[in-house]
Amino acid sequence: MEQLLHNTKLGLKLPTDPRWVNLAEIDLEEILTDHAYCEQKAATSCISLIQAYPDRIELVEEIAPIVTEEWGHFRMVLAELKKRGLELGRQRKDEYVNQLLTFQKKGVSREEALLERLLICALIEARSCERFRLLSLYCADESLRGWYHKFMVAEAGHYRLFLDLAEQYFGVEKTRARWKEYLHFEAGVMQQLKPRGDRMH
Repeated sequence: MEQLLHNTKLGLKLPTDPRWVNLAEIDLEEILTDHAYCEQKAATSCISLIQAYPDRIELVEEIAPIVTEEWGHFRMVLAELKKRGLELGRQRKDEYVNQLLTFQKKGVSREEALLERLLICALIEARSCERFRLLSLYCADESLRGWYHKFMVAEAGHYRLFLDLAEQYFGVEKTRARWKEYLHFEAGVMQQLKPRGDRMH
């Protein structure tokens, strides 16, 4: 699993700025709040995919368990906040995801839109996986390292699932060509965004 999580295996072209972990530790309430909402939005995205493509039997069967898992993660973060005497703050805009969405092809067929959505989901999971890996390795709070490791492993599996579904429906060549474009675009987004300790992305 650790080998899979190396940046080159995830496909990410630009590693996270190492200062991010230190920034994230400054205010755990902020980063845990953002983490909680990321998990909630991940569950919502999976539900949306099922609603939009109920005819894709494999997609429905593969993604349905992720809805449960992501919502379970949301509850895990809520429990961690409570344990530490912290509160869930307000949801905030996700600049990273909003930037990725601008790269989606517009005005395409329903089927082509599925490829775009699957690849964006895969990319978000890949970056989340990379961030959780950093926290699992370098977080000063030792009790959180193993906790974040669980999220890292889950995100790695989700990332691979979304890519596998895309390749199943659209073929390896087409999927990987578009995936490469997304990876280069995402690297540009990462260069633009300043490291923020109150954001998972």
